Amino acid sequence: MKQSKSIHHIKRAGTTLAKPVVKAAAKLPTPKRRKAPEDLMREALANVPKITNDTISEHREDVLAGARKYIYPLKHSRRAAVIISSSIIGAALILFVSYVCLALYKFQSTSSFVYDVTQVLPLPVAKAGNSWVSYNSYLFELRHYMHYYETQQGVDFTTVSGKAQLANYKKQALQQVIDDAYVKQLARKNHVRVTSTQVDNQVALVRSQNRLGTSQHEFDAVLNEFWGWDENDFKRELSAQMLSQAVAAKLDTDTTERATTALQQLQAGTDFATLAGQLSDDATTRANGGQYSGSIDKRNTSLPPQVMQELFKLQAGQISGLINTGYSLEIVRVNAITDGKVQASHIQFNFKPVSTYLQPLEAKSTTHRYIKV
Repeated sequence: MKQSKSIHHIKRAGTTLAKPVVKAAAKLPTPKRRKAPEDLMREALANVPKITNDTISEHREDVLAGARKYIYPLKHSRRAAVIISSSIIGAALILFVSYVCLALYKFQSTSSFVYDVTQVLPLPVAKAGNSWVSYNSYLFELRHYMHYYETQQGVDFTTVSGKAQLANYKKQALQQVIDDAYVKQLARKNHVRVTSTQVDNQVALVRSQNRLGTSQHEFDAVLNEFWGWDENDFKRELSAQMLSQAVAAKLDTDTTERATTALQQLQAGTDFATLAGQLSDDATTRANGGQYSGSIDKRNTSLPPQVMQELFKLQAGQISGLINTGYSLEIVRVNAITDGKVQASHIQFNFKPVSTYLQPLEAKSTTHRYIKV
């Protein structure tokens, strides 16, 4: 009995001992077969999403949807910045124009700043008939007058007498630019014009006779010292004068006819001195047969440059044709030449002043002045 019990116990014990061994063996992982690289690549490619037009559109919409939350406030901030900037600029312009208008029309400033402004802004100082007269043209006339009398004559325009002198010239300057506007109207009506080439030729003639310096430096210095001008300013003034003279010459047919008749008589043999005594408008030489006093050399500046140019082209005894000086028609005769100096006579025919033709035009037109001088 004991032996069988022991055997039974051993069997149970063996059974008991064997069970854990079996369970432990059941938990061991089953080894997996490693996939080939080709299979792995195939699976990876299978999981990659396909790119089509539809997927691109969906992606773009997703991106834009995410960006709209930033774009919307940006649009509003930009619009606000534009509105604010425009408002500031508009206010600044209104203040600037208001200041300029007060300076010009109320206080009648002649400063360099307001003068520069009138070169940019076409503000009117008057209206002559149907023509606007620019404030800049008025200041141009006034400022060169002030410069000359302040620097060359020592006039103080802050004194009582200086203010009175300036007030008088303001009237002259305003009337001058109004007259210039009417001259331009007459010029257009009568097909009269002055070209830049004509102006340049006149400047060259004046400079060739050393009337404004021998060099460009001296020429510039003279213009600046006396009138506060540069060369363009000088040409501007000269062009206006030449146009006025050309209009007067075109309209004054009587003077042209008188001069032409006198030249024909001289060419026919009439005595120069006799004709000068009868016809010349120069009272200082008429009684002397038109003869200039003394000898004339090339440095003479008392005679018009056009007359000087012709005198030194002639030989003794020769007579010129009609010379247009701007203000008159002249005929000159060289009587003798000694040591480069000329003795000569002339017959002068003065054009009527251009105001002769402006007054009827002004009387028929209405002139508005926007400043009180």
